[in-house]
Amino acid sequence: MNGRFDDVLVVVRGGGDLATGAAWRLKRAGIPLIVCELEQPLTVRRTVAFSSAVLDGSVEVEGVRAVLTSLDAATAVARTDEVPVVVSPELPKVRADVVVDARMAKRPLDTTIDDAPFVVALGPGFVAGVNCHAVVETMRGPRLGRVIWSGAAEPNTGRPGEVEGHGAERVLRAPADGPVSWRVRIGTPVEAEEVLGRVESVAVRAPFPGVVRGLIADGTVVPCGLKIGDVDPRFDTSWNELSDKALSVGGGVVEAVLTSLRDRAS
Repeated sequence: MNGRFDDVLVVVRGGGDLATGAAWRLKRAGIPLIVCELEQPLTVRRTVAFSSAVLDGSVEVEGVRAVLTSLDAATAVARTDEVPVVVSPELPKVRADVVVDARMAKRPLDTTIDDAPFVVALGPGFVAGVNCHAVVETMRGPRLGRVIWSGAAEPNTGRPGEVEGHGAERVLRAPADGPVSWRVRIGTPVEAEEVLGRVESVAVRAPFPGVVRGLIADGTVVPCGLKIGDVDPRFDTSWNELSDKALSVGGGVVEAVLTSLRDRAS
């Protein structure tokens, strides 16, 4: 990959579906980047998440391929057509021009405004001008994807957006502590009350008829209450494509990054 951004490096913390929307759009814009993930990702929408490369070695999301890479090789891979994914719970020691905190923890963790010349963060828990330079709104509505240069994003409501009248019940949560074992795959049509899998010995059932849009990786050991899956009532949903929300948020990240690079060059 050769282009005007060859001397730029972005580090994206997190490889879930929203983080992937940001990373995907940055890569499509020709901006080299590294994605950092946990050793055991907790991603649910794994078919559209670069974090899947951690367990599978590689993953392709809408024409962009991400590969599990060592930190030593990551900067070189970032300047190819592939996205390097490294296992690094902490901010890696690379010379980044931009850090994007896309972990969606919805509370302050360890990101600071001094982590890079430009730091942009997604959603609640961040305040532009305090712990980052810019925040991208992640709440659905008219402000989704907007770049906030002063102040904070909308607070976390704890309620997923409604789809055809279904809100919080769309989310599958662990009914117990223990390892997850699934009987279905992402993309499977299911009926109401159908057993989708188990956590330890406790069944996880479909809340209504629909399509399985996301499942945490089989075998993951989870605490009770953790989000482990997602059922969509729309049988024609594109479970293997980036969501409108991920693309909107990703567009906000690209806007923020390009604005910072323009300002730095002027």
